[in-house]
Amino acid sequence: MSGALQVIEAARAAGLKIVTAESCTGGMLATALTDISGASAVFDRGFITYSYASKPEVLGVNPDLVEAYGAVSAEVVAQMANGALAHSDADIGVAITGIAGPVEGSGKPEGRVWFAIATAESVEPVVREFGAIGRANVREASVEQALALLLGAIKR
Repeated sequence: MSGALQVIEAARAAGLKIVTAESCTGGMLATALTDISGASAVFDRGFITYSYASKPEVLGVNPDLVEAYGAVSAEVVAQMANGALAHSDADIGVAITGIAGPVEGSGKPEGRVWFAIATAESVEPVVREFGAIGRANVREASVEQALALLLGAIKR
């Protein structure tokens, strides 16, 4: 059973709606979820905030945090997840921001990806270091990681 199918089924059983906020994955997580028949019962919406400017404009991320910590940080991903919840009818949100690579000058290693799961009660940022495994592989691994984190949070 695919991770996306497990998430959709678990959210349906728990009566929860999901929202996504994605940067480096560019909508791949939302696509994985909406590829599942019946996803409309639990998937509220997805935000793709790829550029620095879009995170404050669309999700309400504090631009000072983006400036101070960079878009790939615990501070920004937490605000992305909370902003997605605030701009949706969802009960649980997941956000992703990272360095899919290759990239020069960011000061952050290729393959570093931050995730956050948010509910009305809490937000939990988590970092994963996938390494320089190639852009497509980092993005695919990020989607799988986000699905696993989301499933774990739904089942709590």
